[in-house]
Amino acid sequence: MSLLTLIIPVYNERRTISDIIERVKPLAIKNNWEVIVVDDGSNDGTYEFLRDYKDKFFKLLRHERNMGKGTSIRTGIEHAGSKYTIIQDADLEYLPEEIEILLNYAIDKNADAVYGSRFKDSKKKGSFLFYLGNLFLTFITNLLFRSKITDMETCYKLVRTDVLKTLNLKSKRFEIEPEITAKLLKRGIKIHELPISYFPRKAGKKIKVRDGIYALKKLIEVKLFG
Repeated sequence: MSLLTLIIPVYNERRTISDIIERVKPLAIKNNWEVIVVDDGSNDGTYEFLRDYKDKFFKLLRHERNMGKGTSIRTGIEHAGSKYTIIQDADLEYLPEEIEILLNYAIDKNADAVYGSRFKDSKKKGSFLFYLGNLFLTFITNLLFRSKITDMETCYKLVRTDVLKTLNLKSKRFEIEPEITAKLLKRGIKIHELPISYFPRKAGKKIKVRDGIYALKKLIEVKLFG
């Protein structure tokens, strides 16, 4: 069994997919990481690039129609077979080289969950609107679950795979992030945090204001109904 499964959900990421694959490749090969790419019904050539990639080092799964990021992550988790699992977005906002730092910390501390926090160094990152949105949702998370995390919405959630598989995740869209965090905290699992780099995309986020509302609803739902 390898130590890490890296799940890359993709939907119409032809502009950046080759870059992220080439960045992940040496890390995966050097460390014997399992890489699972889940194409969520792309129609811009992303799937064809992945399908025809030479010297394929990753497992490619595909949804015939777009089903949402949450569904893609759940599909990846179903196929994950390593001790830990982490998500890597395909838009180059996060540095895959920093995954090793999170993994080594998890191994050293025997931690169930280690998050890469974009805000732990107290520097504002990204647009002001999304920064405030993240702060608000993280504040609500801490209020509901009596935690002290700084970045609930981070993509870099490194979690023990066996724990992830038992969370019974249901989210289809971006509310998968608060669902994972809320269910970990409700189980009493300690979430460790380490600061990471973050480079917000210039073309604008796929996340909309309504996704923030769905995230809030998900936090309350897990708190009340589990």
